[in-house]
Amino acid sequence: MSNVKNFAVSYLRHKAIADQEKARLSLELLTNNAAGIGDHSTGDYYKNLDEALDSLVDARDRLELLAQEYPDVAEAR
Repeated sequence: MSNVKNFAVSYLRHKAIADQEKARLSLELLTNNAAGIGDHSTGDYYKNLDEALDSLVDARDRLELLAQEYPDVAEAR
């Protein structure tokens, strides 16, 4: 397997992991910390919740797809 492929898949995994953690942090702030809400309307709050959940789902889907499509590339640690 090429070194370029390993680096590319590793990059994609690390990016998905970082996106997953960012989304989890956003959900944590929005659901458990009033400071995460601020002076926004409830519409903004719902939009932010939806965006955070969509980002989490997207990141997890990308990680799953990478594991399925590139099982021969070592997983990121």
